[in-house]
This record gives sequence, structure tokens and C-alpha cells, in this order.
Amino acid sequence: MLRPDLAAIAEMIAPGTRVLDLGCGDGALLDYLARFKGVKARGIELNEANVLACVRRGLSVRQGHLEEGLADYPDGSFDDVVLSQTLPFLDDPAFILQEMLRVGRRAIVSFPNWGYWRCRWHLLTTGCIPQAPDLPQAWYEAPRWQAFSITDFVQLTRRIGLVITRQVYFTHGRRVRIIKVKNLLATTAVFALERRDGSASLRPTR
Repeated sequence: MLRPDLAAIAEMIAPGTRVLDLGCGDGALLDYLARFKGVKARGIELNEANVLACVRRGLSVRQGHLEEGLADYPDGSFDDVVLSQTLPFLDDPAFILQEMLRVGRRAIVSFPNWGYWRCRWHLLTTGCIPQAPDLPQAWYEAPRWQAFSITDFVQLTRRIGLVITRQVYFTHGRRVRIIKVKNLLATTAVFALERRDGSASLRPTR
């Protein structure tokens, strides 16, 4: 059974398409898409144990950093490029999002939301940076994450010229319809992104 955000991502992907999963973990999503939607699945994963798990599933996954792996793909190589629960760990998220939309027609991203009301309350009452509800890892543990909220992410997409075409929200694994107060009540968000009209061929710069 897929994790809730991965299930939402799978619903967005059409059968028979070309999919690249960045930070694909043990390959659960790619395996599901290959078996039930007939997609042409590829992945990039840094962790050696996860790469071996993907190989055991019969998946085509390369080991390495996302920046290096994406640079090897020409423009428009995929229909969808997925980044699930990995964005907080990236040194240059804007660059990766732009690269995703260079090699793919659409980017699908999921991430934990530090704007959730319990995170705000924890910071207010304790003075300590909270763990995201759907990412139970302390700030000092490796790999280190950067806390950000749904509002932060939306502002970033506007700044780099991306358009949000779909959005799904979860509160502790349960899908919810809270568009107006999403930054306050959602613990995890899933966004589908595309470039603005006429900008699909632009190569991102660092």
C-alpha cells in the first residue's frame, strides 16, 4: 500500500507515460506505476540500500546526487518528474524545480508543512524548532532539513515562474479539502507544477 502522498501522486500520472522519480527511496512508487499504469519508470537515489531495493524490484534506478543525475538528461525526456518528501533536504530547491521542468513536462512535488498550527504552537510555547508532523526527524539529524511552509513554497514557485496546476492536502495521512486555510491545517502538501506559457525551453541558471 502506497504512502498517502505517493497515492495522490500516482493518481495524477497517466498510464503509459515517462516518469522520473528523484530520491525514489526503495522504489515503491515507481514499482506501482510500472505494474499498474504501465509507465516507463526511471529513478535517481543516493542511498545504496534503497538502490539495491529498487534493483530487486526490477526497476531502472541510478545511484547519485539529484543535481548530477538531472544534468545527464536532455530537455523533455519525461512527461512527469516526481520529488516526494525530498525538497526540505535540498541545498538549491529552486534550481532542482527548474531542472525538473527542463527534463519533464510537469513536476509533481510533495513535502511536509511546517506552517501547520501545531508546529506554530510548539515554536511559540517552547522556543524550539518543531519537527514536521509527517517528517519526524530532529533538526540536527542527518540529512539536515530546512523548515518551510506551504506559503513559502507557493511564493517560490511564483518567483521562478512556475504555475501550480493541481494541489492535494493531507492532515496526518487523511486527505482534506482546506484550500483557504491550507497553510494552517495541512501537514503534507502535493503540488503539480508546469512552466508558464512560452517558457518551457528555458534552461535554469544557478
